[in-house]
Amino acid sequence: MPDAEDVRSIALSLPETTEKIAWSMPTFRVAGKMFVTMPEEETSIAVRCPKEERDELVLAEPEKFWIADHEASFAWVRARLAALDDTDELRAILTDSWHQAAPPRLLDAHPELSLRTAD
Repeated sequence: MPDAEDVRSIALSLPETTEKIAWSMPTFRVAGKMFVTMPEEETSIAVRCPKEERDELVLAEPEKFWIADHEASFAWVRARLAALDDTDELRAILTDSWHQAAPPRLLDAHPELSLRTAD
């Protein structure tokens, strides 16, 4: 089961990521733009997620994903670390969120980090 140290290690391995305490919790930013936070005593994460995908995730796996009331109007979703399958799933979630926040120059420089593929 992934934990807070796995989140920290994976997030900081992504290009130009920094950690900053905000709202009394760890946040991770790419080129200054936040892409993950660790609220709830570091037992969950909040990540960027397009609203359409977020709603589908929550419906499909409510034991794993949920939407915090104060984030309902934003493109963010929460994930319970204990419910994730493994660090590979955590890495995919963090990388996808990083990809959504990263500036175009980083996306161009790191095409291997794009998880979005045509079905």
